[in-house]
Amino acid sequence: MDALGSCGGAGGLWGWNGFNQRRKKKPSGDKGKRRNSGSSDSVDVSRDAGGYRFPLKQAVTAGALTFTGDTIAQLSGRWKKRTSLKQSSSELDEGELWNIFSEHDWIRALRMSSYGFLLYGPGSYAWYQFLDHSLPKPTATNLVLKVLLNQVILGPSVIAVIFAWNNLWLGKLSELGNKYQKDALPTLLYGFRFWVPVSILNFWVVPLQARVAFMSMGSVFWNFYLSSTMSK
Repeated sequence: MDALGSCGGAGGLWGWNGFNQRRKKKPSGDKGKRRNSGSSDSVDVSRDAGGYRFPLKQAVTAGALTFTGDTIAQLSGRWKKRTSLKQSSSELDEGELWNIFSEHDWIRALRMSSYGFLLYGPGSYAWYQFLDHSLPKPTATNLVLKVLLNQVILGPSVIAVIFAWNNLWLGKLSELGNKYQKDALPTLLYGFRFWVPVSILNFWVVPLQARVAFMSMGSVFWNFYLSSTMSK
């Protein structure tokens, strides 16, 4: 993604404002000095001088929705396991229901939500900024290009990063190569069937500021598959 960002301006990819170059009027007299020394100067510095601004809203949204997706996946997995053991009856008593909730793996939940907050949220928002800067016109050709680039570049990158993040937390980096060989390609191919239509809606209808949230909401359903892949 860094290499791609350099094509459209070094600042645009990660939230810098390098490509928003505006003319600066020379201040005249005391009024200009007061303007430059006032509180508005900090705003001008943050906007014009360049500087990384962490996309907190998108990061929190991605972290919360990733946590939700993992929680649903964990509860669903334990529910299926419990009901499969009770062959005589599909109903679970109150004690068993409590066990399903009390056995929650909070470390796994933290692992997934930290990925969403630190990596997926900021990274995907920067990616969508780059795509909108590179392909600004809302034409059918640009829509197809965005969806294609999303699947060819963002999709494999997300899978590579989340596999590495998961194995790092588990202390199994030495097994990462085997994990890629075993699960990366099937996960990617399965994901195409889900994410292609979601990406079309994302680029066609959803505004830039809401795209991380929209894709993260999609990941709630996607995590049913992805979380089970991580836990293998």
